[in-house]
Amino acid sequence: MMLILHVLILSLLSGGSAEVVTDFESKCGQFFAHGKSPTKFTGTQYRQICQTLNNVVYFATFYDTYNKIPVYSAYKFEGLMTCTRLNKWYIEPQIDDVMKGKNMDFSRTVNIDRRGDNQALNRDYDNSGYDKGHLAPVYLANSQGCADATFTLTNAAPQAKCFNRVFWWDEEQSLAKHLESTCRLQTVYIVTGVVPGINKINNRVNVPSHFWTAYCCLDKKNRCIVSGGIIGTNENDSTIRKMDVAALETELQNLYGKPFKLFQ
Repeated sequence: MMLILHVLILSLLSGGSAEVVTDFESKCGQFFAHGKSPTKFTGTQYRQICQTLNNVVYFATFYDTYNKIPVYSAYKFEGLMTCTRLNKWYIEPQIDDVMKGKNMDFSRTVNIDRRGDNQALNRDYDNSGYDKGHLAPVYLANSQGCADATFTLTNAAPQAKCFNRVFWWDEEQSLAKHLESTCRLQTVYIVTGVVPGINKINNRVNVPSHFWTAYCCLDKKNRCIVSGGIIGTNENDSTIRKMDVAALETELQNLYGKPFKLFQ
């Protein structure tokens, strides 16, 4: 009885609703076109995260605890905000300790014996030759708080340095300009994800073979009137291809080995 009471008190102190949720369509569905998330794979390794910093939810992430990288992050674009970079990285406490609160925080908040069991840590990237590659990026963030919240390791995957700093960066800038000029009067939904590869850093964190992005601009009648996709190989001499959403879904189905829908 005392144990149950203790658990209840901790739950109340943590704010009631957890950041790691059982259904992020109902908890943070505002980041998905039509309120429907992209395909969610089944299995105990996956977590649905409403990415929360200082009690504000900024985007949603479908996370793979086995590979210790996201499958995808979903977010909205509301115009260029010229936010600054935080350059220090949070973790998601509840991934490793279900008794922790809903806000992302630095690694000291998690019991050291559990820390990193289910997610990447800063030290995994040390001397790895890879950057921490954002999925939901700083450049497309809709506020400074959102930009800060993108610096969680549950929103990052190992990314080849030149690919991250040159090729993918150019694509983020190009996409932002395209959306600002083409979708100014629409609501813009974006999903960025990765495809697991065959290598790991620190024998723990999967190095993706590809990074990809899809976008959809909904008009006032909830129609996706502008959309597109981008996919690039995760290597320093990356090959990046632009395509429509249907073609990207086919590409991802081939890479994942299972059906994959982006905007349902």
